[in-house]
Amino acid sequence: MQSLSTITNTIVSNKILPLFYHDDPAKCIRLVDVLYNSGIRCIEFTNRGKNSLNNFKEIIQYRNNNLKDLLIGIGTIKEVKSAEQFIHAEADFLISPFVDKSIADIAYINKKLWIPGCMTPTEIHLAEDLGWSIVKLFPGSILGMGFVQSIKPVFPSIHFLVTGGVDLFNMQDWYQAGASAVGMGSSLITSQDLDMNNYSSIEMKIRKMIKIIHSMNL
Repeated sequence: MQSLSTITNTIVSNKILPLFYHDDPAKCIRLVDVLYNSGIRCIEFTNRGKNSLNNFKEIIQYRNNNLKDLLIGIGTIKEVKSAEQFIHAEADFLISPFVDKSIADIAYINKKLWIPGCMTPTEIHLAEDLGWSIVKLFPGSILGMGFVQSIKPVFPSIHFLVTGGVDLFNMQDWYQAGASAVGMGSSLITSQDLDMNNYSSIEMKIRKMIKIIHSMNL
């Protein structure tokens, strides 16, 4: 098991956290392969469908057998029961859309990284007070880059993962505003691409993003 700080550093150093869900486990595994081969080393699978837990277990089994340096976390964790289920399923980290002390406690007891969702300075302060050093700013499309730029000096030790409203064309602006990393869902992985097995489109976008990151020397 990797330490919480190591997992945090991996997310921050990768700069991009792809997130997705699909009912078909075969498509999930194929996508994980594409993401990994494109240079991604951390992925968020979202807890947003009837097959979330079973598909996550299959992804983890595939990772354990083939991609041992890939971190796979679970998103949209809204209650303790789900947190416990996915911790038992070997999630490397948990992400929630809000701050919840009971989920924070479960993550802490099990030595799992938890990334709470925040939208206000009060919520960021609460997350920091609970002992977490990385938070999800969501939705980025509502908060805006000005919010990140203004709040960063107030919480200099907090890493901000911005999700919602990030795409290939504005990701550079988010980094410059103070985001440590960005979460990307439908702007990177569309349901149409998955349904049509158009993995080349996803790979092309990822490679473009990585090229942008390298050009910025982040």
